[in-house]
Amino acid sequence: MSIRFQIAALVYMMINAVVFGVGLVTVMTLPSLARHAFDLIPVVVVASFVLAAPLAWLIAPRLRARFWRPRQATAGR
Repeated sequence: MSIRFQIAALVYMMINAVVFGVGLVTVMTLPSLARHAFDLIPVVVVASFVLAAPLAWLIAPRLRARFWRPRQATAGR
C-alpha cells in the first residue's frame, strides 16, 4: 500500500463525518428540503460515503511531512 492510500484511509472517516454533517444540516435547515427529509437523509448518507473517498485522496498528499519542511535550496540563499 502506498503512503498516500494509508493517509487517505485514515482521513476518510473524518471527511465522511464532515460531509455528512454539512449535508444533514442543509437538509434540515431548508424548509423545502426538510419536508422531504425522510427520503433525502438516506441520499445524504450514501453521498457522503461516495464523496469522502475522492476528497480524502486529494487531501492525503498535503498531510505528508515533506510538504511542511522548509526547502533546503531556498533556505541556504
